[in-house]
Amino acid sequence: MRPGKKTDILIVGSGGREHAFGWKISQSSHAGKIYFAPGNGGTFENIDIRQNDIEKLAAFAKNRKDLLTIVGPEEPLSLGIVDEFRKEQLRIFGPTREAARLESSKAFAKEFMRDAGIPTAPFAIFTEPERAKDYILRQEVPLVVKADGLAAGKGVIVCDNSEQAIAAVDGMMVRQEFGPAGAKVVIEERLAGEEASFIAICDGNSMLPLASSQDHKRVFDGDKGPNTGGMGAYSPAPVIEGELHDRIVNQVMEPTARAMKNRGTSFTGFLYAGIMVDEKSGKPYTLEFNARMGDPECQPVMMRMKSDLLQYVDAAIDGRLDNMDPIEWKGDTAVCVVMASRGYPGSYKKGELIEGLGSDMGPDVSVFHAGTARDSQNRVLTNGGRVLGVTALGSNAEQAVEKAYSAVRKIRWGENGHHYRTDIARRAITRPA
Repeated sequence: MRPGKKTDILIVGSGGREHAFGWKISQSSHAGKIYFAPGNGGTFENIDIRQNDIEKLAAFAKNRKDLLTIVGPEEPLSLGIVDEFRKEQLRIFGPTREAARLESSKAFAKEFMRDAGIPTAPFAIFTEPERAKDYILRQEVPLVVKADGLAAGKGVIVCDNSEQAIAAVDGMMVRQEFGPAGAKVVIEERLAGEEASFIAICDGNSMLPLASSQDHKRVFDGDKGPNTGGMGAYSPAPVIEGELHDRIVNQVMEPTARAMKNRGTSFTGFLYAGIMVDEKSGKPYTLEFNARMGDPECQPVMMRMKSDLLQYVDAAIDGRLDNMDPIEWKGDTAVCVVMASRGYPGSYKKGELIEGLGSDMGPDVSVFHAGTARDSQNRVLTNGGRVLGVTALGSNAEQAVEKAYSAVRKIRWGENGHHYRTDIARRAITRPA
């Protein structure tokens, strides 16, 4: 960014993560106009271009000099939006299509981890359902069955026994419940412990860790029910602190960035490692990679970030992260509670009027929109499964939780139309000192 020159931004995506990016970047003295494609009911300057319409997105960027594009979701990354923009010499933040295979193919990611010596659970890969079932019946440990391709965060089934694992294989490979994503499956040993999200900003050579966070993937309290795209998150995650933080950097993040560069697919963007801290050994194991910022982890992380996000994104595009100071963070805890449409992650209604958004939410509370849209009267309606991410800052986890749920209780839609977990960040509160 040139001194005194403001940079216009295009944010690709329509979720809470993208709204949070825009909210944070709007605070930068270097930010000009911020566009969203396609955006949602809470974002403005929305452009009517789908996130997977790479050609139209590139044409929009070409018509605006010095525009910087930030890609939120995995779909356009897996389709090669970064490759297309770079070919046109457009500034864009995110990994190439090949680098994004860390997320778009779980089989690729597991083989990559094995080859790079990154700690992960034992696994096997199958393209034929009968062979997958035979393998399951020979195992003596609980298993996890994963669809190889992208499945909106729902293609991972944690199984208690072989019957559940076989049913998961049938659902993915025979009934094709996740479409082409389930044509190949990864079956791995189920690890026991506590999960956390470790995200870093990368420039192809260097990386800078972001604040730790913890997601809540299951739809119901107590981590019950099917996986979702995320029902809430908080930052920091006490499970990752001190020596363990450094261990994840040294054993997972830096080796990943280094191995990606060595294979000719340097990674630029947000590199996300889903970490399981083993309950017996305390060692970190990598469950999965994402090639983008997590959602809803992004919302509390952005709330805590003191530094100028835009400056770090700009430096990463140019490969200048090693010249940047460490990112500064507020000492507060941030908690995000996702308000979802009832029935999610299954079928749910759309088009219900959301009430209470104009309420006084109190200090340090932001409501990030995800599955929302505006009607002809400019009213905000539900338009997805995960609708809102109500996010609050507090001096500790208890205070942040209290603020977030106080705000959640002021929002409603339909007749008993919404659902949210009531135990977000409980681990941070009950964790022994």
